Amino acid sequence: MLVKLAWNGMKSKRKDYIILLTGLVMSIAIFYMFQTLALNKDFTSDNAMISSMQLVFHVGSFLLAVITFFYLLYTNTFLLSLRQREYGMFLLLGAKKSHLKRLMFLENLLIGTAALVVGIAAGTVLSGITAGMVMGQLGEDLEGYHSFYLPSLVVTLLFFLLLFVVTAVWNHIKLSKVQVLELVHADTTSDRMPSRPKVNIVMMAAGIISLTGGWLSLIFMEQLREKGILSAAILTTLGTYLLFSSLLPVLLKAVKEKGAWKEKGIRAFTLSQLTFRVQNLKKFLATAAMLIALGAGAISGGMAFKNNAPVFAEQAGFYDAVVHNAGPEEEEILDDITFTDAQQYRYKKAGDYTFYLKEDLENQPPKMRTSSGGVKILDNGLPEDRESLADVKAARDPGSEWTRFLQSSFARDYSKKPLIVNRSLYESIDAEEEVVFAGKSDDFMAYHDEFAALDQIKEQKMEAAEGEHYYSQSKYGMYESYQTLATGTVFMGFFLGTAFLAMMASCLMFKVLSGAAGDVPRYRMLQNIGVSRDLLKRSVAAELFIIFLIPAVLGLAHVLIGMNMFSFILLEPYYRIWVSLLVFIVLYFLYYGLTVKMYQGMVLPQRK
Repeated sequence: MLVKLAWNGMKSKRKDYIILLTGLVMSIAIFYMFQTLALNKDFTSDNAMISSMQLVFHVGSFLLAVITFFYLLYTNTFLLSLRQREYGMFLLLGAKKSHLKRLMFLENLLIGTAALVVGIAAGTVLSGITAGMVMGQLGEDLEGYHSFYLPSLVVTLLFFLLLFVVTAVWNHIKLSKVQVLELVHADTTSDRMPSRPKVNIVMMAAGIISLTGGWLSLIFMEQLREKGILSAAILTTLGTYLLFSSLLPVLLKAVKEKGAWKEKGIRAFTLSQLTFRVQNLKKFLATAAMLIALGAGAISGGMAFKNNAPVFAEQAGFYDAVVHNAGPEEEEILDDITFTDAQQYRYKKAGDYTFYLKEDLENQPPKMRTSSGGVKILDNGLPEDRESLADVKAARDPGSEWTRFLQSSFARDYSKKPLIVNRSLYESIDAEEEVVFAGKSDDFMAYHDEFAALDQIKEQKMEAAEGEHYYSQSKYGMYESYQTLATGTVFMGFFLGTAFLAMMASCLMFKVLSGAAGDVPRYRMLQNIGVSRDLLKRSVAAELFIIFLIPAVLGLAHVLIGMNMFSFILLEPYYRIWVSLLVFIVLYFLYYGLTVKMYQGMVLPQRK
């Protein structure tokens, strides 16, 4: 009997349950995908690049778990509010609260089971596609990867089953505290707008000050660092809630007082609809604004990390290629690259030192990156000539700019100390002369394959070298290391941000649709007195547009200002941010259109 009641109850609210199911399926699919990329041991153990990316997907799983937990609590609260009147009637007819609790548990179990089955199936497909895209970005194969992976399945099942149990307990607690009459008359109460002008002024001032403080913390994040992160999180959130609580009712009241404007069409009705539940709506819209900031920020941050890789490589050093004693194969590769700067420097290795010929450094002043990202020509500050090698060694300054540059940019064996000597001392050294080539290409990314080939030859030389502490760092190697981490970050950011936005939009849809039943009589009355169906549809679209627009504006403002918090991590935190914002806007408008369509279908049913 309970199963039948649960099933009938879900059928009666199927549209609402479909929204909940969609958000859950997306969350489960993405969570499962993260687990396959993080836990696939055969795959990660054989692939050092993916192994370094595991932490990214573990962090993504944790963040997704947190938001999913609160999403379930929030949506279950809405579902309970939708069914309150029905539950109240059951109690009046003699049912016990224990029966209702079991009924709710069965409903949670049914929706959870359906979401897990569909979510894991979707996650398996998504995992295969995403893994292929990730490995395609990294130029690796998928050997050892399994999109259907038992440990990932077990972790996903255990986590979400635990989550469903926790939400069921939460619903039990809430239902225990509600009286029968409250359930029966649940949808006949409305939120009032208390007139508190003085309190509103104080709250508005506090909100503006808090929001300004939060945004300033984000703008000066590089100087504030850890303190900035804490103050930005607290002040921005506080300012958002205070502004929505104080400003939204005042704005609605001011608009309603503009007689000429509101008298056009049925704008007065639209404004009244917005005003009707504003006390509850304003808190939710503040939450939506913060979720938009988190969701769009995750997508923007991921893309900024990914697009930052070439910029990071450029800042790593001035020279794109540094080749010691180039062989025929390396010479052939170098000939295929167009260099805007190209120099060769001679040196000899003896004992614990590498001796560079001074006249080469004088005639071809090398260039280096400064800490501010600029380029500096090293055309002065060379050490004075000495009469003996012993004097040169004694006068060596480990902290000098030349020493640091040669050690970091040209060193082949990092265990040897660089020294600069004149020609007479250079020729007196009994060692084989070697040459280092340093070149700056006209476009680092255009010669990706050539630099990859040079690095591969360098690795072969390292393996063949005996007794040398080979300096393995290269500009291309640093680019690849960063690219690996950034690739994981961009995929995590995209899917995590999409999940955030989808869950936020689902909650917004629940918020709107939960009041639809109470709005039906008002729309029916307007139809009965001659208001056209098209005009009512436009009224619905306008009302919901405002509801969606308000949190979107502030949420996007948070993103645009908040991306500055990455300024001390990323060299260009706003790099191509318009792409991620476009993704958000398209996704957001899709949810807006779906909400309008569903709401219109509920309050303006087709007449037979």
